[in-house]
Amino acid sequence: MYTVYWLIAVAVFLLLEILTLGLTSIWFAVGSLAAAIGAGLGLPFFGQLILAVAVSCVVFVFARPWAQKYLNNKTEKTNAESLIGKTGIVKKRIVNIKGQGMVYIQGMEWTARSADDDEIPEETEVIVEEIQGVKLIVSKK
Repeated sequence: MYTVYWLIAVAVFLLLEILTLGLTSIWFAVGSLAAAIGAGLGLPFFGQLILAVAVSCVVFVFARPWAQKYLNNKTEKTNAESLIGKTGIVKKRIVNIKGQGMVYIQGMEWTARSADDDEIPEETEVIVEEIQGVKLIVSKK
């Protein structure tokens, strides 16, 4: 009878996965399927439970990185993230020790800091290396 319960669990986890499309419950569906096979082979319930958890964990650890790489590779950077790698112009000299600096990029002014702690004079072209809070971390082009 446990086989039927595990197969119901597989169906529920697959339904949840279809509804969320977030790679959240597919791992448990595979683990439940393994437990259903174990139940069909006469494995005691505690063994089925261990098998379900173990298979779910193994599939999660090994398949999730692959799935994220190939299934979620079409995400586009939005808002501030899209500035990374772009070129801007220093409008106010960047001096990290004084907490000064302003960069003009894509029609907006941003506070900025130098990635390597060097001073960067006005009108210098810079490349955005990263974003920390509301500050651009830039380096000379």
